[in-house]
Amino acid sequence: MKFWKKAAAATGIIAAAGVGAGVGETAYFYRRTMKRNKTDVERAIKMSGTDWSQYAPIMEERKSFMLAQPHSDIQQISYDGLKLHATYFAPINDKQGRKRAVICFHGYTSEGIADYIGLSDYYLKNGYAMLLPDARAHGSSEGEYVGFGCLDRKDALVWINWIIGQCGEDVEIVLHGTSMGGATVLMASGLDLPSQVKGIVSDCGFTSPKEVFTHVLKNMYHLPAFPVIPGADILNRRLAGYGMDECNAKREVKNAKVPILFIHGSNDNFVPAAMCDELYECCSAPKRKLIVEGASHAESYYKATDEYENALNGFFDELVFKG
Repeated sequence: MKFWKKAAAATGIIAAAGVGAGVGETAYFYRRTMKRNKTDVERAIKMSGTDWSQYAPIMEERKSFMLAQPHSDIQQISYDGLKLHATYFAPINDKQGRKRAVICFHGYTSEGIADYIGLSDYYLKNGYAMLLPDARAHGSSEGEYVGFGCLDRKDALVWINWIIGQCGEDVEIVLHGTSMGGATVLMASGLDLPSQVKGIVSDCGFTSPKEVFTHVLKNMYHLPAFPVIPGADILNRRLAGYGMDECNAKREVKNAKVPILFIHGSNDNFVPAAMCDELYECCSAPKRKLIVEGASHAESYYKATDEYENALNGFFDELVFKG
């Protein structure tokens, strides 16, 4: 059934909920934001405000190194029957036989390999296996609606179990997420994670779809959240099966048991750094925070590479792998 037919079936529900005045605007916003093939990479990059052209030389250099390493395509089935895709890189420099792996979760409209070109240099050269999933409705993974972390955290369990099967029961796993991926790993922190998961790194993660969309509407489009957000929430419950604040990272980190490193750029206008502060304060697990001065959305690693890698080193040595 076409999207508009499904959306039309939901308009009566939206109107009954008292938000019918913005049905057309809500459907348009929802379709361009949540629907596969309607989300736009260039639009998302423009909204984020990051000038990636300045980092093109180092990204090309690291991409060449990354893709020259042995890697393979992996498929798994999600809890709701979708074929999920990931790219797996075996460790290339594990001289100490530490058996460590990082699962990297990308941002909105991106895909696994794209967001970790830079960090592949750090992880691969430090002996980690890397697994780079494409989130549902992104890249080569199936799915019609974006999960915005709320559904992707369940998919994360699939990839964690795959890594354990691939690398062995004694593998030590780090979850690293950027933007929507950052929200994914924080939302996953409240789950009953396998004991092999030792730490979580969230780079510019948001609290919930509802809160980040409210921020974008207000600060980028100068529009009120009502009626678009309540209407989109109703549509999303009907079409994608989850509410836009059903899973909120602030609530999930209160139940976190593994250490978390929060990273954010001070000049992030897409996901404000204030969200990082809120998440940090709510977190009950051992935690650290790095705010990179002058960095915009998802720019922190490239803006301050040494500072970023030193934060990872300290976090891993003192909180994650201290034993």
